[in-house]
Amino acid sequence: MTEELSRTSALASRHRDLGSGLEDWNGMGTAWTYNSNPNDEHDAIREAAGLIDMSGLKKVHIRGADSASVVNHIITRNMLNVNVGQSCYGAILTEQGKVCDDAIIYNNGNNEWLLVHGSGESMEKLQESSVGKNVDIQFDDDLHDLSLQGPKALDFLNQYTPIDLSSIKYFHHQHTEIFGHKCILSRTGYSGERGYEIFAAADVIGDIWDNIVGQGKDLGFMPCSFTSLDKVRVEATLLFYGYDMTTEHTPWEVGLGWTINRNKNDFRGKEAVFESEGKERFKMVGLEIDHNDALAGGEKLKKDNEEVGVVNSPVWSHRMKKSLALAHIRPDLIEPSTKINVSSDDINCSATVKQTPFYDSKKTKTHH
Repeated sequence: MTEELSRTSALASRHRDLGSGLEDWNGMGTAWTYNSNPNDEHDAIREAAGLIDMSGLKKVHIRGADSASVVNHIITRNMLNVNVGQSCYGAILTEQGKVCDDAIIYNNGNNEWLLVHGSGESMEKLQESSVGKNVDIQFDDDLHDLSLQGPKALDFLNQYTPIDLSSIKYFHHQHTEIFGHKCILSRTGYSGERGYEIFAAADVIGDIWDNIVGQGKDLGFMPCSFTSLDKVRVEATLLFYGYDMTTEHTPWEVGLGWTINRNKNDFRGKEAVFESEGKERFKMVGLEIDHNDALAGGEKLKKDNEEVGVVNSPVWSHRMKKSLALAHIRPDLIEPSTKINVSSDDINCSATVKQTPFYDSKKTKTHH
């Protein structure tokens, strides 16, 4: 689809004004950094709220009489149990049972669903699953996605929407208005904090952004770059497709086994993925590294001079004063407190397997 090859956020000029070079992600210029300190942005998300432009995510509408069966076939969760106004996170698999994307699918009612995904193959798999079905699939780059994450997000947004936002449960959403503009408000996010995503059209998203930035400044709100988002999502052990999982991996290997519904009649890759269960070559773990900075990523993990894994998503958490990483490691080494070595041309240090998530281990901030 040619419209996916060159994508522009309606907020691009605002990102440039904040110092972003709009580096490419998923075909869209994305704010990986601002002039502000990523640690300050990190603090804003944890202590007040951070505003992130997530419009680089791809949004796809699935409509028609067969839409439920199509979305149910593409993802590992049982979408037939997802009610109107509810959404569900899951893995998208190849026929070989490998992870080719992850996505959130929203049930908008009236045989209409919204699939939101990153840089993987969801669109291709949707098209394959829709052959011969009464369904219309439409990529929508006019629909933008703002994410306001942090402990002050609820009370702030509640002032500017006619609904009672506190009544929306985790992974639920509602069609409503914010600052007088039509939108979908969804209690979802990628931070480990209670937060909300705002889906709205390109012609109003700038006004929504300006209102949140302007009205939230005195509350400690900040526009946040993907660099700070990476810090909070690793602390919360949230996976990033292309870094923590690819088409080389089964869901069992990357910690997504929980998304697989064992009672579904059929979904793509079902036979292969269950055949691969128990045959994991490695598993995803969290590491605390004995180093005073973030690793580069890609470092080898060794035990008794034998290569046993690789570092995928490293960050420095100034709040925890720790170097953290999500990594793949041999299954017999996944127990917390296991000691391993980290090795590359530039570094040689020790690391410890830790219980995850690193932050809010009981997930009370997001789920309650």
